[in-house]
Amino acid sequence: MTSESFEPVTAPPSRRTALAAVGAAGLAVALTACSSSDDSSSDTSGSSDSGSTSTSTAQGDAGGTELAKTTDIPEGGGKIFASQGVVVTQPTAGTYKAFSSKCTHQGCAVSSISDGVIVCPCHKSEFSVTDGSVKKGPATTALPAEQITVSGDSITLA
Repeated sequence: MTSESFEPVTAPPSRRTALAAVGAAGLAVALTACSSSDDSSSDTSGSSDSGSTSTSTAQGDAGGTELAKTTDIPEGGGKIFASQGVVVTQPTAGTYKAFSSKCTHQGCAVSSISDGVIVCPCHKSEFSVTDGSVKKGPATTALPAEQITVSGDSITLA
């Protein structure tokens, strides 16, 4: 009697299996990169979120980061604060709004503000300085509102 151990022969995965695994991993990465991490505020109807999350009155929030002076934000335009990921606009005199600077189309950082719109350089989506709504696609979702506080001449990120 011989006591040879029987070990099953395992073949490496087929080429088809390897390609399918690589494709599935790539798809997962692409979907993650294109998804919005802020789905709860992707409302394009201009609901009360836009009005309540950015305000032009002081609310006593001492813990925020000062972004600018009110005189730094042009009426009918705005200013992009890339390092904070926020855009502050002044649609009408004395009314200040803030939005994410991340385009809702593919996540590029918006790059300019002109003629009442915030412009994304990647695919030329345009968003309103008034409420962040889409003025021109390919983006289909408004820029999410951000919380700011205006106290005197200081604009603070909450």
